[in-house]
Amino acid sequence: MLRKLSFIIPICYLLLLCSCNQNTKNEKTISIGFSQSISEDDSWRKSMDNTMTVEASLHPEIDLTIYNANGSTKKQIQDIEKLIENHVDVLIVAPYGSDSIVPVIEKAGKKGIPVIIVDRKVNTSNYTSFLGADNVEVGHIAGKYIVSMSKARATILEIKATTAISPSVERSLGFKQIVYQYPNIKKISISAPDLASLNTKLSKVLDSMPKLDYVFAFNDIIALQAWDVAKQKGREKSIKFIGIDGLNDPNGGIQAVKDGKLTATILYPTGGSEAIKLAIKLANKEMVAKNNTLNTILIDSLNADIMSNQFDRITIQQSNIELQQKAIKEQEKKYLTLYNLIKLLTFLLVIIFCLGLFSIYSVVSIKKKKKLLEETNSKIIQQRNEIEKFVEKLEESNESKINFFTGISHEFKTPLTLILSSVESLHDEFKNKSHSVKKDLDIMYNNSLRLLRLINQLLDFRKVEDKKFTLKLSKNNLWKFSVNMFKEFKREAKKRKINYTIDTDNEDLEVYFDANLMDKVYYNLLSNCFKFTPDGGRIEIKITQELEKGLVKINFKDSGIGIPENEINQIFSPFFQGSNNYRNGSGIGLNLSKNFVDLHEGILEVKSKNGAEFSIYLKLGEAHLDKNNILNESGYISDSENGYEYLETELIQSAESLITENKQTILIIEDNPDLLDFIFSKLKTDYTVIRCNGTKAIEAALEVMPDIVVCDLNLPEKNGFEICEALKTNMITSHIPVIILTAMDDNKTYIKSLEAGADLFLTKPFNLKVLKQAIKGLLFNREKLRYYYTNNVDKIETDGLSLIEKEFLSKINSILEKNLDDSTFSVEELASKLNISRVQLYRKVKAVLGIGVGDYINNFRLEKAKDLLTTTTMNISEIAYSCGFTSPNYFSTSFKTKYGVPPKDFRNN
Repeated sequence: MLRKLSFIIPICYLLLLCSCNQNTKNEKTISIGFSQSISEDDSWRKSMDNTMTVEASLHPEIDLTIYNANGSTKKQIQDIEKLIENHVDVLIVAPYGSDSIVPVIEKAGKKGIPVIIVDRKVNTSNYTSFLGADNVEVGHIAGKYIVSMSKARATILEIKATTAISPSVERSLGFKQIVYQYPNIKKISISAPDLASLNTKLSKVLDSMPKLDYVFAFNDIIALQAWDVAKQKGREKSIKFIGIDGLNDPNGGIQAVKDGKLTATILYPTGGSEAIKLAIKLANKEMVAKNNTLNTILIDSLNADIMSNQFDRITIQQSNIELQQKAIKEQEKKYLTLYNLIKLLTFLLVIIFCLGLFSIYSVVSIKKKKKLLEETNSKIIQQRNEIEKFVEKLEESNESKINFFTGISHEFKTPLTLILSSVESLHDEFKNKSHSVKKDLDIMYNNSLRLLRLINQLLDFRKVEDKKFTLKLSKNNLWKFSVNMFKEFKREAKKRKINYTIDTDNEDLEVYFDANLMDKVYYNLLSNCFKFTPDGGRIEIKITQELEKGLVKINFKDSGIGIPENEINQIFSPFFQGSNNYRNGSGIGLNLSKNFVDLHEGILEVKSKNGAEFSIYLKLGEAHLDKNNILNESGYISDSENGYEYLETELIQSAESLITENKQTILIIEDNPDLLDFIFSKLKTDYTVIRCNGTKAIEAALEVMPDIVVCDLNLPEKNGFEICEALKTNMITSHIPVIILTAMDDNKTYIKSLEAGADLFLTKPFNLKVLKQAIKGLLFNREKLRYYYTNNVDKIETDGLSLIEKEFLSKINSILEKNLDDSTFSVEELASKLNISRVQLYRKVKAVLGIGVGDYINNFRLEKAKDLLTTTTMNISEIAYSCGFTSPNYFSTSFKTKYGVPPKDFRNN
């Protein structure tokens, strides 16, 4: 009965799905993507979007997507890329720039997507069709209208758009072609980058020209702004204003003509409806013209009411159409809902009938088994209670032992730091001494590393049991990572004459994995290979891609004693020791490796034939990963051949060249006196090292103002998080890089360090050379930032600065801007306005920018003067005094010193 029911229910469900989807199979959707250049705040652009949406709504098969670039060429390129990735059938573009978006438009054409350019033209012919008004003809209409109205005798002001967009250039060209034919027409031009600057420029023109007959503006908005300026001067009635666009809204050009503000406006159709019609033709493989011109007309007081009434009727009709379509869609939804509801009810009735039959069968079966279950249940409950009591006692005993052991293991890390660092230091000092000394040091170093790995394995095993592991995934070059691990065993392979090789079919393959955990997997597997492979044997690592499965295979194969066949299924069990294993070991390495690979959603397999063969399978890409576990940077640092160099030589030399020019200051905050003295002794040669045992650490940093701070977490007064946060939130010390040292390597501590503002997080035991290189790297980056801002004093938007440093420089720039023309403005006044001392201001600016405050003020004045030379008609003397220079001669000398040419030659060029 149960088997029959299991067949009936899926069949009914499939029938329902087929019938519900029957009406949608034959529908063909046309996807149209529209990239608008300017945001919806632009009335003309908003009208274009609206007419497109209305026209698209008349065609149920159209799926229209509109992206607004908000006046950003970069965003428009991103929007078009997104539409190309979505495989739209037709792409409509209203360009913001004529050159910058050409590559992405041509890319769409290569993908086989028809492209329609509307309104503005682009500097390429690799598009399907252009749609827009003839802007030259628009200029002709305006010119002819003014010639006719003035009888070819007038003074005209043309207000153009600032950017060299095709409508602006063509309208101005068409206007000139008409008015320049008449010698008694005088024409002047100004540009309007924004409405605020338009007010200033137009006021100057009106003051200098008592007789001005006409103003011809790039659009109605600019024309109305010009009318407002003229009204303030009391000349709005003596000047006739002509605009372009002719929008029919309360603030549009037609209403302005009716109100008497504009003498005329020229209709500039948006072409939204026509663009959708062209897109439908292209989607249906119909032929369309390369250039499609929209008609335009002049609107003045004679036909403004007629045009307004016509547009109002069109708007009403469009609104009615939208309401009717909305009603139709609502009816369709109701119909589909009822239709599907009936089918669903039918399906449910069938299920209920089947369940009724099944319930009758179940009641009979349950009654028979109930008595048997009741009898055994009482016995099971009694046994369970006894087992639970025993388990609780066992867990309490086991937990206390493991906690004690874990605590002791953590305590091992601090002395191990001192041992490893001391041995490494001795190795460098005795590198030219006798071979026996070096050998003893190598034994000490290698066994200390082995002890550290064993401790970490025990701690990792505890984390695996408690399920507290959090992956820190990053994209890494698998070949470089594998070669790095391969090198760690080269010395042993050479000593034992083992044929040790590594190979891959793709050296550039990048895979997401936790480098720290995968390091342990490699180490455990290679240790296992070397442990059971005899001298003169063979060990090989081979990396191959399996693209059809989306996997990469990492194979470890040796020629050792192998694994007995009856034990191969137990090899990954914790504490398992093979019957042919006569070597000491913890028995948890392979278990940890299996768990670590499983955390990556990978597979770890083992085979045994003429030796052992371990295979790791990792998935390619990132679709299978939790995005919260992915870091932005690579998770490992590549070691060099000798095992002591951790970073590339070129980077070390670059950093060293910056640091050793002037001895820089390091503040070490550590409560362990041995470790504090050890770090001091190793860094004092290259730096001025200030030691602090953790008491009054913040006061010490404020007093010394070091170039970098190295801070432990567990300190007697404030912990490392509090110290780091205090330094990073203080305007005076926010620029100082902070390195956190700690014995805790869990994810929570790492995240908390980043939240406190730490620049680097190193766990104990740390390698001394890694610490040294980390210090050099941070100081090198800070020096690069100083160099950048020394040459770009007015740019503070980069991600290289913290928010507090940006605010600090913004305050300085704002104060200098307000006092730009004050030649007596001093460093003391600047410090007073910032509410800090002169010495603190000097140290802060020197640390962030690498120059003195006086030099920064002088550079700021010169940058402003350079801008005025480019954008204004002020003479050299006026610019010198307006930028706070005491004399034009001093200004010219300073300008030539910084830019290599005198101000006059700079302007002429």
